[in-house]
Amino acid sequence: MPLPATHVVAGRAAQTDMTTPLASGPTSPARASGQAGPPPSGGENTSPTAPRRRPSHVGRMLEPLAFLSPTLILLAVLMVLPIVLVIGYAFMDNVVTNPDPEFVGTANLVEIATDPTFHIALRNTVVFTVVSVIAHMILGLTFAMLLNSKRISAASRAVLRAIYVLPWLFTVAVIAVLWRMLLAPSGVINYLLSTNVEWLADPRLALGTVTVINIWAGYPFFMVSLLAGLQGIPGDLYEAARVDGASPVQQFFHVTLPQLRQIIVSLLLLDMIWTSAQQFALIWMTTGGGPLSTTEMLSTYTYKLAFDDYEFGLASASAVLVLLVSMVLAFFYVRHEKARESA
Repeated sequence: MPLPATHVVAGRAAQTDMTTPLASGPTSPARASGQAGPPPSGGENTSPTAPRRRPSHVGRMLEPLAFLSPTLILLAVLMVLPIVLVIGYAFMDNVVTNPDPEFVGTANLVEIATDPTFHIALRNTVVFTVVSVIAHMILGLTFAMLLNSKRISAASRAVLRAIYVLPWLFTVAVIAVLWRMLLAPSGVINYLLSTNVEWLADPRLALGTVTVINIWAGYPFFMVSLLAGLQGIPGDLYEAARVDGASPVQQFFHVTLPQLRQIIVSLLLLDMIWTSAQQFALIWMTTGGGPLSTTEMLSTYTYKLAFDDYEFGLASASAVLVLLVSMVLAFFYVRHEKARESA
């Protein structure tokens, strides 16, 4: 005889109550006293993790130096150490070739400062640098404004940009060899001018010739930098100037130049530093400082003292003087850049 449904449900409920733990059973003594029970099975560790130890203030300061240490070591070995050695050699008598050099104080510096050849090299360096920097600025600004002009089509600007930037792609060695071939007595320049001039061997023409070569090789740097500055000038300034009745010349002097003033000053200082101290390769591979010292520069003068006359003490003294001039120019450049950033 089947049981009623109520009896079946009651029986199942009683079976469930017997097989499952009571949720509202009596509280254990450990729980009642607030003590932690035994750790769960499985070896799990429920203890809190120890806090990470934060680096000290000194550690935080030294951490960037640790990342920069390879570069700093390389700079110290390749730049700082040679500079320190050259400064020390400038106060010694004929170092390197003399096993027991003597300390002579400022005697080397005085001898260099009173050497007539040094005066010629200094004068040539000043003329070479000033003329090159001024010409770089004029040509660079002219070509930059031409490439920025809306009157020239985009295709023409692309072709002109490729032509104008071409000298910047050549190395100094290629430039020197190229111009020596062009300026040879049987070269292209003399053929076009129907002359037979020794451009690099004539004492009256040599300095001007190497200056022209340096101008041709260096103006693209000004052109590219000034072109970027011109493209950053807002067009509203020119529109307002035209509304006020300003002519193109007035717009150039009252809008373009004031907006490019910071870039122009930076380029002038950088080019003076580079041209005055870093053009040894061009002079050496074209004229070697000759003829008759008419193209002698401070760099070639120092090189000849060291490796032609083996006067390393005097060469070091000359290098120290060049370093002082470069540091003065670098000081003004850094000062200008800081003023530019704070403006």
